[in-house]
Amino acid sequence: MLEKFNKDIIAAMKEKEQLKLTVLRMVKGAMQLESINNKKEVNDELLIDCVSKQIKLRNDSINEFEKANRGDLVDKNKEEIEILKQYLPEQMSSDEIDKVLDEVFAFVSPTSNKDMGLVMKEVTPKVKGRADMKLVSEKIKERLSTL
Repeated sequence: MLEKFNKDIIAAMKEKEQLKLTVLRMVKGAMQLESINNKKEVNDELLIDCVSKQIKLRNDSINEFEKANRGDLVDKNKEEIEILKQYLPEQMSSDEIDKVLDEVFAFVSPTSNKDMGLVMKEVTPKVKGRADMKLVSEKIKERLSTL
């Protein structure tokens, strides 16, 4: 994945794709910063983390731009998200997320909403980068509220 990412940066430079190049350079800068600050090795996992964070930032920006009626900026951020999604593993379906949650709930045996942290601690490594954590969190809250 990291190799593809680096090749895509070079290809974007050669083909003069400014938007793609800008987005990829932002991710590369975020990876380098994360690597230096937290002494992490630059690898596929770090790439997925950084891409996920960049997508989350853009989704937050889209919400704000929609409130301000800035359709041009909403469209630009959506384009950037589409570029970023190429560097994430295939996303899990809702059914696959439910299966993971079933396993974790059987293992953890939560009793109330106070166990949210325990459940998230077990679920996160299994779905990280492959599922929208906001959706996962909502599903967990929904299940905990029925206990």
